[in-house]
Order: sequence, then structure tokens, then C-alpha cells
Amino acid sequence: MTIPMTRRTALAGALALAALPAAAEDAWPTAPLHVYVGFPAGSSPDTLTRIITEPLAERLGQPVVVENKPGAGGVIGVQQMLANAGDGHSFATTINGPLTTAARLMKSTGYDAATDIAPVTLIATSPLVLAVSARSDFTDLESFVAAAGAEPEALSYGSVGQGSGAHLTAELFADAAGVSLLHIPFTSYAEVTTSIVGGEIDAGFMAPSAALPQVEAGRMRLLGITSAEPFAQAPDVPVLAGRAGLPEEFRAELWNAFIAPAGTAPAVIERLNTEIGEILAEPEVQEKLLAIGWQAAPGTPADLADRISADTAMWGAVIDRVEAKP
Repeated sequence: MTIPMTRRTALAGALALAALPAAAEDAWPTAPLHVYVGFPAGSSPDTLTRIITEPLAERLGQPVVVENKPGAGGVIGVQQMLANAGDGHSFATTINGPLTTAARLMKSTGYDAATDIAPVTLIATSPLVLAVSARSDFTDLESFVAAAGAEPEALSYGSVGQGSGAHLTAELFADAAGVSLLHIPFTSYAEVTTSIVGGEIDAGFMAPSAALPQVEAGRMRLLGITSAEPFAQAPDVPVLAGRAGLPEEFRAELWNAFIAPAGTAPAVIERLNTEIGEILAEPEVQEKLLAIGWQAAPGTPADLADRISADTAMWGAVIDRVEAKP
């Protein structure tokens, strides 16, 4: 269930943060940090957060408490952060959905990502791979696109539901390739995987960490990856961009970011950005992230703001096309 959230509540928290005295900013943090995650303990976003927050606590000299608030595709975690905005020590990590597509896919999120959120830093990115059965006739991207282009919806793909990352990525891919694919929604990635391996559907987009064990077992073949350049976890999988008619700039990635309530003191944002950036530069941290399918991708708050804006526009256009379908 979503937390009741009004713009007045968010504004009150922002004003409280803006009123923080300069001396308090210099002494920050003065209490434990609470970092809200909109997914359950043990999930990929939760594990990623804990990889970052353990060394962050050591650097800040205060405990960093990870609070799991799962639900609504990560939106509840963002809502919880905003509900506690006035304490100056509440933050969140989130995948891209709550900041880019949730406002289009839900009746209300209770916040405006453009005005109620202060970007701190991008943490990591994770692309998707286009997977087919190892018994499939499609041995490369070109043969797949050629078959898909022969007849509308001649080929099918699976996802975990309407509006999911895999669904929107497949529709972005289809539009870029100039083809039309048939969407078959499932309730879990396990079902998608089983249906691809068994030949019940033709393909699906999924995380490399989920697909690679199937490839190693000889049950799947990967035709390409959605990142702009090869991904360290799957270095032999070629990028989709620039192949089979797809534009060179084609890219579709899941990402995870560290965010704060709007109005958070600039000095606090800068401190967090610097500390997290240095943490992400450590080879041991990069290896831990890669082991769970994420690649460290730190940057400035402005970089994250640009990414949110660009992806909101890109995925909004995809949602428009999907909703326009008969």
C-alpha cells in the first residue's frame, strides 16, 4: 500500500532542510542515516545498496540504516524518504522506474520526481540481453530482425508484465528495428525463462546474471546486449546498437541511483556524492557489484538529473506507442 503523500508534506520537509544552519551543515551527519529501498531484503537493489552503505557508514562516522519498504515497483521507498524529509538524514536508493515511468504507469505516486527529488549520484547500471532458445533458428540479431520484419507480430517475446522494464525495452527495440513483436506477459522471470528455453515464445529481454547460467548450460543463446558498449559481466555478447538497422545511439539500461529530498543542503549533496564516488572507484566494490549484475557508474548530481530527464522522455514515448496499440 502506498503511503499517503501530499505536495504540502514534501514542501514542508524541503523547507525544514533549507533552514538548516550552516554550522549544522558543517557538523553533518549528526545522527544515523536512513536509506530507504523500495524492494525486499535480498533483492538486487537491496544488495547493491548494502554494498555501498557499509563503507559509507565508516566514512561518515555514523551508522547507515537500510530500510526496506517494498511495493509499487519501488515507489513506496521514495515516498518513505519524502515522509521523513525534515530530519536531514533520510535518503533513498532507487531503480529508474520510480523516477522515470511510475508517474505514467500509476494513478498517482504522491510526488513529482522533477521537483521533489534531489539527485545525488548514479550508482550503477545494468543492461538487458536479448535471449532466445539454444535450439532456435536465430543464430544472430540479423536473422531475428529479418524474421520479425517479415510479418507483424510473427515473433513473440515474454516479460513479467505490462509496463515492466523488459516489456518497455522490447518495445523500444522493436520500434528502433522497424518491426512489430507479440508481447506475452508472465508473472515471473522463471516462467519467461522456461518458455524461452522450451520454445513456447521466441525471445525475451532479461538481466545478464539471469541469462548467463542458461547459456553456460547450453539452453539459451544471446543475440545482443542493450548497453552502449560491451558489459563486463558478459564481454562476449555484442551490443545491439548499430546492428540490423538499429541506430548507433540505441541504449536501454536499468540503473540505480542515490537520491535525497529536494531542499537538501548543497553541502550534504556534495559530501554524499564525493564519498559514494570514491567508494565506487574501489576495485573490490566494483567486483561485488558486477557479481550481482551491476556495473559501477558514478557521476555528478547534474549527470543523474540529465539521465532522469532523458529516460523520462525516452520511456514516455515508448509508453505512448504501447498505449496507442489496438
